[in-house]
Amino acid sequence: MLDWLTSPAFHAFGAPTTWAELLGFLTGLVTVFLVVRQHIANWPLGIANVLLLMVAFWHVGLYGDAWLQLVYVVLGLYGWWQWTLGRTRTVRTTTRTEWWALAAAGVLLSVVLWWYLDRFTSSTVPWPDAVTTAVSLLATYGQTLRLVESWYLWIAVDLVYVPLYGYKDLSLTAVLYVVFLCLCVLGLREWRAAWRTAWRTA
Repeated sequence: MLDWLTSPAFHAFGAPTTWAELLGFLTGLVTVFLVVRQHIANWPLGIANVLLLMVAFWHVGLYGDAWLQLVYVVLGLYGWWQWTLGRTRTVRTTTRTEWWALAAAGVLLSVVLWWYLDRFTSSTVPWPDAVTTAVSLLATYGQTLRLVESWYLWIAVDLVYVPLYGYKDLSLTAVLYVVFLCLCVLGLREWRAAWRTAWRTA
């Protein structure tokens, strides 16, 4: 199965696109659209998506991003559980305390991941890999709680991911993250509108 997933499905922009990357592209598009619509099916489909991307990232040496996908599985299960129980029924804004906690966690995670990638892997981009990994984790956690500002984190990280994946010859994934960037802007608009509606009726 792994041999098939890492075999070329087609060539794009002068580099092979594996089946893992192609299937990750397709499931990723649907997943983010479902998050924008606040549909609970985004969580199980998202778990399948990140497992496919884990294979694609490991294949090209983006080890931080590859390991990140396993954490996404855990966060996906947590988000699925939270949304199923209805603990996060409506979107809300991030409190000042949460912002400080997220900022501290982001700096700590970035430094620890950079140190690991720099010392123990052959990563050629340890800092970008570490920072995008850390911020992506925080953004996903924010979405489990339906925090409006989680979309700002995704927008910031996507702006780095697009050139990073292009540099690593993951051309289709780079295109996917351009689409993700557009969907993140849409998601921010939708969630802000939902928050304003909930705030007026509270």
